[in-house]
Amino acid sequence: MQTPDGLDDLYQEIIIDHYKSPRNKGTLAHADLRSEGFNPFCGDQVILGLGLGADGRIDEVAFEGQGCSISQASASMLTGQLKGMSLDEAEALVKTFKGIMAGDELSDEQEEELGEIAALQGVRQFPIRIKCALLGWTTLQDAIAEYRKTHA
Repeated sequence: MQTPDGLDDLYQEIIIDHYKSPRNKGTLAHADLRSEGFNPFCGDQVILGLGLGADGRIDEVAFEGQGCSISQASASMLTGQLKGMSLDEAEALVKTFKGIMAGDELSDEQEEELGEIAALQGVRQFPIRIKCALLGWTTLQDAIAEYRKTHA
């Protein structure tokens, strides 16, 4: 993906900002959904916790972890997007993000809906880093699958 001059710098700034000042970093004591993702190749780790409101929507979200700037910034961006979503909406978001990492192009409308998450499109230029960007997202997918299995 080629970006106009200056856009790569903006994307890098967003990623660095989320890495240095992660949103929703911490632990939920009473998470309804919890999962841990680990990439054994590089040691990146993301532990995701979600709290559901009475309406079944995500009303609390937190993550812990360690690893490279991409994995941690991606998890931070993900958690910022989840509040207020249903689990179905969260799964649709994961599907969209995985598509982006697989090379799907975004419309201007989709890019606007994703907000800062769209900055992670630049990761596609470095295929070895795609797993880093996906770690939090696959962890969310695992958490939802486990929750549905135990609450069927």
